[in-house]
Amino acid sequence: MVILQNISYLHSNKDLLFDTITFTVNHHEKIALIGNNGVGKSTLLKIIAGELQPADGLLKTDSKPYYLPQIFGQFNHLTIAEALHVEDKLNALHEILNGNVSEKNLNILNDDWTIEDRCNEALQYWQLQDLSLDQKLETLSGGQKTKVFLAGISIHEPELVLLDEPSNHLDISGRELLYGFIKSTSSTLIIVSHDRKLLNLLNSVYELSKHGITVYGGNYDFYAEQKQIENNALSQDIQSKEKALRKAKEKERETLERQNKLDSRGEKKQKKAGVSRIMMNTLRNNAENSTAKTKGVHAEKIGGISKDLQELRSALHDIDQMKFGLDKTNLHKGKILFTATEINHSYENQMLWKNPLSFQIVSGQRIALKGLNGSGKTTLIKIIMDELKPKTGTVYKTDSKTIYIDQDYSLIENQISVYEQTQKFNVSGLQEHDIKMKLNKFLFSQNDWNKPCFALSGGEKMRLMLCCLTINNQAPDIIILDEPTNNLDIQNIEILTAAINEYKGTLIVVSHDAHFLEEIHIEDFIELN
Repeated sequence: MVILQNISYLHSNKDLLFDTITFTVNHHEKIALIGNNGVGKSTLLKIIAGELQPADGLLKTDSKPYYLPQIFGQFNHLTIAEALHVEDKLNALHEILNGNVSEKNLNILNDDWTIEDRCNEALQYWQLQDLSLDQKLETLSGGQKTKVFLAGISIHEPELVLLDEPSNHLDISGRELLYGFIKSTSSTLIIVSHDRKLLNLLNSVYELSKHGITVYGGNYDFYAEQKQIENNALSQDIQSKEKALRKAKEKERETLERQNKLDSRGEKKQKKAGVSRIMMNTLRNNAENSTAKTKGVHAEKIGGISKDLQELRSALHDIDQMKFGLDKTNLHKGKILFTATEINHSYENQMLWKNPLSFQIVSGQRIALKGLNGSGKTTLIKIIMDELKPKTGTVYKTDSKTIYIDQDYSLIENQISVYEQTQKFNVSGLQEHDIKMKLNKFLFSQNDWNKPCFALSGGEKMRLMLCCLTINNQAPDIIILDEPTNNLDIQNIEILTAAINEYKGTLIVVSHDAHFLEEIHIEDFIELN
């Protein structure tokens, strides 16, 4: 069981990240911890893991958590056995088997005679049977490192498991193994993830936001349905407030017009009646004070409605505030853009693909490149972009504009400002105010315009990249996306999905996120093996 009571956390600069977070996770529950980038999901997971101390509040866990972090670079100097905290036991076991049955070795082993067998079985389950336990983590790929730490769960059999974006670096087969583990384990799970297929395997969704934790008693699809109901109600509230604001302004106008007519009529009557100038001034001042009072009453009412409306609009889903403009392309649908005939490539005299590739790419097509890690997806992208010539076979490429967007959004230059980055794409000579209007549409306020790009999160870089693509009125003919969802939260994945679905050009995608591929309506696949 995990109990958090009024947990708060301050950044090192004393800024408050979150405050009075309270929730309970019971034994054997499997929960998703979701929320926008920057709200503190990973920080909260580290607090539960004991790696960070909260500024305030109480944390109780009745077992030691097993924690799989999102980043593994800090462990590169360790061997697999060291990273999994099994080296001492393995050494003690080997010493005992070699005849050194000392009290020290027996104490270290602590009757865990199956430790080596469990290690080997766990590595085999996660397709790491070719690795040695004394191999350094720095020699492994990102996916292999993730699998190593996932293997540690089977080895240590913890009651509480904390996973931070566990599917990020896994290929399709690795993800299927992860899904199988999540379904079968009896451990209590708290998982931070944007992998919606994974999230649908969990029992509850805990949404972390600036308002705290909101619990939804179902999987991600259930959560999405409830959020849609909430968003529909919010839209209705906004429409109602907008109507009330229009009525209040109309009422103010009518009241003031009527008051002005009465005042004017009264003044004419008083003049005819020969009222003295002093009395006339007094009556005029009274009328003006009455009008001012009426204005004040209406202004207060309009101000209150406007404030309520602003608060409601601020709660709107960010995606509802955007317009992408990626639907304009010069190429007619169906035009042949690229043809590959019996192509292959080689590294160190070893052919990359078992069978040469032959395929066509036509305008408007949506294609996913499928294959395990190391199957040559990046190589094929370079060939399509004419950055690499195949060793065998022939290619034909028509004159077309191609944009390549990787998971790190490398087209964004880290050392320049957000505004300067948009100017790099301003080939059509838009005025400064036009560019800043576009930045506002992509949720970059005036406070962000001079911010250096290196300070942006993955989701912010993605939005800036989309903004840059819309600076020029002409969308690229081909967009190539290489693992575009890896560093994004769910909200930003939805923004990216909406932009892609508006795009009418040719799309080539590398992604292990099956839900994302389905959402962007991938029609064709190029299999690499």
